[in-house]
Amino acid sequence: MDTLPAQNPKPHHNFTVDSINLLASTPPKHVSGPLSAVFGSASGFPELQFFLEPDGQHSINFDLRTTQLFRLGELQSLCVSEGSEIVKEKTYSKGITIQFKEEEESSSFHGAFEQWKSDVTIQGSTLPNGTISSSKSKFDDKIESSSAKMYFHYYGQLLHQQNMLQDYVRTGSYYAAVMENQADFAGRVVVDVGAGSGILSLFAAQAGAKHVYAVEASEMADYAQKLIAGNPILGQRITVIKGKVEDVELPEKADILISEPMGTLLVNERMLESYVIARDRFLVPNGKMFPTVGR
Repeated sequence: MDTLPAQNPKPHHNFTVDSINLLASTPPKHVSGPLSAVFGSASGFPELQFFLEPDGQHSINFDLRTTQLFRLGELQSLCVSEGSEIVKEKTYSKGITIQFKEEEESSSFHGAFEQWKSDVTIQGSTLPNGTISSSKSKFDDKIESSSAKMYFHYYGQLLHQQNMLQDYVRTGSYYAAVMENQADFAGRVVVDVGAGSGILSLFAAQAGAKHVYAVEASEMADYAQKLIAGNPILGQRITVIKGKVEDVELPEKADILISEPMGTLLVNERMLESYVIARDRFLVPNGKMFPTVGR
């Protein structure tokens, strides 16, 4: 049997962090530093190790193939490792927050993490335990799975939807935009992109839409279904579709798209990209979008 040639391990990359908090403990366990954080591949796969003691006897290891890193601030980051995929929803086997002493060290650490992660992707099928599968969805191409999980969990909670509904400027502006342009909605097919609680779908139906497809990927879709069912006169013209706008199929094209895709500084959360994808997939030529322009 032919054997693959041995690969030279990539040199280790060492950093010093001020402290870490072990999130799996109740309450989270604080470990003061300075602590050594090392990127390496001595185990045969890319990993990140945090050594809890100077002698190196105790460490927390993260497999970089299933690990994500998020900035919580200039000097603090969150590191999580995905767990088993046997169950329907992924769980996280471990997670820590990392405290840095200097912003430069934090930036360098994130740069090294991205470099090691990119090497994982480049190596692809040469890594142990299988290959990296190609994404089937445009949404998967733009968002890491752990980020998407946290994003949809956040917007799947009634508390956060309530906060948005109680934003009078936000909700009132959309209501005014729809009701003052009823001629655009009357008798038309509307797609509500990222429908959330379904409030914009209800506005569109109230303005006379022929039918509204409320597309929502989070668990809020189930609540939206109940809320819309509680308004039967409008609800009979609204269909809630649970799924990502990048993936779902609709029975007909839309005359109008409506959404609230603006994040902080307009582009945060990358919802605008989903809005554009919905336009390309579902909107008829010369169809209208609410909103149309962002500035």
